[in-house]
Amino acid sequence: MVELEEAVMEIIVNAGQSRSLCFEALQAARKGDINKAKSLLQEADGFARQAHHMQTKLIEQDAGEARQPMTLIMVHAQDHLMTSLLARELSEEIIHLYQR
Repeated sequence: MVELEEAVMEIIVNAGQSRSLCFEALQAARKGDINKAKSLLQEADGFARQAHHMQTKLIEQDAGEARQPMTLIMVHAQDHLMTSLLARELSEEIIHLYQR
């Protein structure tokens, strides 16, 4: 069974790293380094996958016998994950514009 605090911190840290890499990718694209931008997006994807994987574990646990309490920190972690996923999608679109 996954400990709630550990899981929440893993989601926050990985989602935050993913989001940071997306913004680094945008900076690289702005400077004209599209290859670096794409590489940074791929790196961001790895962190996003880790965060999403932990979220999935918590959902599976919650669907079974180990109900999870809804806490402010859990909402905060979910917010970080969703924000990072949105940043990833928008970054890719903006990088395509820079590439043109």
